[in-house]
Amino acid sequence: MADHITQSREDYLETIYDLMKEGESVRSVDVANALGFSRASVSRAIGLLKRDGYIEQERYGQITLTEAGKKQAQSVRRRHDLLKYFLLHIVEVDEKTAEEDACKMEHIVSPQTLARMAEISEDHLERFHTKPR
Repeated sequence: MADHITQSREDYLETIYDLMKEGESVRSVDVANALGFSRASVSRAIGLLKRDGYIEQERYGQITLTEAGKKQAQSVRRRHDLLKYFLLHIVEVDEKTAEEDACKMEHIVSPQTLARMAEISEDHLERFHTKPR
């Protein structure tokens, strides 16, 4: 397994994870359609992810995440969701901007900054989005 995963591969894992959550079997063409990439580009990336132990795929068949792939994808998804929440509700940018910026930021934000953003977001969520008991 690779020691460091690239931003691009994180995006592939996150996309596969999201497609798997929708309940359908995931194929290379689904990933290509979701990301807007060519089938050839996706095929190459899938091969690298398979080689590195993040996914399993029968030849031209369904793609599944290994435990390592699922763990990495969930980590990226959590960062993305936290950043999007922060941008939408704390910074108060529009939905489209929050989504686009969260996609970029999820790969570069430090653990320290992310932890602080999580604290602020949790406080905001509790104060403004939780019904009183």
